[in-house]
Amino acid sequence: MTEARKDVATEPAAIELDHVTARYGTDGPAALDSVSLAVRPGEVAALLGANGAGKSTLLRVAAGLLAPASGAVRIAGRAAATLERRTVAREVAFVPQSEQAAAGFAVRDVVAMGRAPHQSGWMRERPEDRAAIDEAIARCDLAAVASRAVETLSGGEQRRVAVARALAARPRVLLLDEPGAFLDVRHRLEQSDLLVDLARRDRLACVVSMHDLDAAARVANQVVLLRDGRIVAAGPPAEVMTPALLRATFDADVEVGTHAASGRLYFVPLGASAGASFTAPGESASPARRRPSSPSAPR
Repeated sequence: MTEARKDVATEPAAIELDHVTARYGTDGPAALDSVSLAVRPGEVAALLGANGAGKSTLLRVAAGLLAPASGAVRIAGRAAATLERRTVAREVAFVPQSEQAAAGFAVRDVVAMGRAPHQSGWMRERPEDRAAIDEAIARCDLAAVASRAVETLSGGEQRRVAVARALAARPRVLLLDEPGAFLDVRHRLEQSDLLVDLARRDRLACVVSMHDLDAAARVANQVVLLRDGRIVAAGPPAEVMTPALLRATFDADVEVGTHAASGRLYFVPLGASAGASFTAPGESASPARRRPSSPSAPR
């Protein structure tokens, strides 16, 4: 059980996709095909899948940036399609996979932009805005660079600025698309800890697109495996991140073990598997295997 799992309440979903199908263009293929997902306050949901599996599309639909062709998105039980854009922006914060740095602005100014949905057109900074901005900067370890121009930062630092801007909005739902990109080992670990803290302490519902299997197992309450816009499996990491289901998702054989000292799952890619297809969690037509524990395993 990850840290994020301990205090999850059985309460209504903060964000819910109900049999959502989405496509780019009226005649394009379905980028999401009848996908359902519910994430409650205090939960972290990790989206895993190969490139083009539909992870970013799912986040864009949840953020209200792409309207579903069918199905519904609900925010705290309310149909997102009926809400004003400003209301959605207060409830849901989205950090895309990549974006241009806001050239000419200091880090603190960029983080302050996250308060826009809560402010009037004059964008006057109130005490509650300053508190939210300062807290977001501190939680993303940006105090030392708060006065620097954002374009002078490294790629990893710019990713942390983007996350801080989202946190400054104090949303109900946090959507992150590959937030670990460009981060070094220390900051990836700190980001994992931050996600768990946001879920437990702030009661956020976090939906995170990832490629790092170890990080997903560490922080997630539920893991969603996606392939070709469809859900292969969804559930707790220990139930979903099995060799058979990972093979069905990635066309790769992955050894799954449990680290003896920490009790955490770890993953060792073994190689591509030719012609893999999903049939059932118990399939055994692959050399991939699950090893119970190893004292010398990573992490």
